[in-house]
Amino acid sequence: MLDGKETEARTRLAEVDFTVRTFTDTVGGRRFAEVSDAAARTDGANRGWGRVYIDLDAPPRWSVQVPHPIADLDTERLGARVLRGTPGGVLVVAGAHRTAGRGDAADVAHRTDSVFHGVVSELMDRGLPGVQLHGFADDSFPRFDAVVSTGSGNHAVADARRLATAFGSAGLRVCRAWERDCKLSGTDNVQGRAADREDRRFLHVELNTSSRADEAGLEASARAVATVVDGWAGP
Repeated sequence: MLDGKETEARTRLAEVDFTVRTFTDTVGGRRFAEVSDAAARTDGANRGWGRVYIDLDAPPRWSVQVPHPIADLDTERLGARVLRGTPGGVLVVAGAHRTAGRGDAADVAHRTDSVFHGVVSELMDRGLPGVQLHGFADDSFPRFDAVVSTGSGNHAVADARRLATAFGSAGLRVCRAWERDCKLSGTDNVQGRAADREDRRFLHVELNTSSRADEAGLEASARAVATVVDGWAGP
């Protein structure tokens, strides 16, 4: 799908039990492909493979990643808004609640043996920068509303500064992890570590519950993220 070879992609994905459907966004008018577990569509089974959404009307330029949908409330909705707002995006959403299974079995931000990590790794191999969205409870870091980090690397500091400024302009108190020690800065995030090894730009974003609790908050956060991904999308 990333190479624009839709028919060939459908065949190859079906061989590993994925299915593809396409749809048109009724607001923006762009076409998207949704790649998902075929079993979930045939017998309702959920193998936790997640979903990938690809903009079909523009070459892939960037990704937005949601490793903890539902658990990090509304991060999946925020990811969808970011995808719809800027051409050339790929949205990667994990397929299970982060507490599903035993231990950290479903915590894809800290495991390399997941479909989520495999997809993100492929996007990195193609040179795509990415922003990963997380959420935290207000009382777990009460001094701040947002944490912006470049993970374990420093390949996207300029992007991080731009994003932090945008969040600040939206009224959020931002902890900038390249300037000070911040909780929740994602230095042990495995996708961030992979990006560092491959010299790829990676942003790790944490937003408190209040900043994503309503439509206005989600829209403001999506606009802030757009200040970065718009640049990644190119002219």
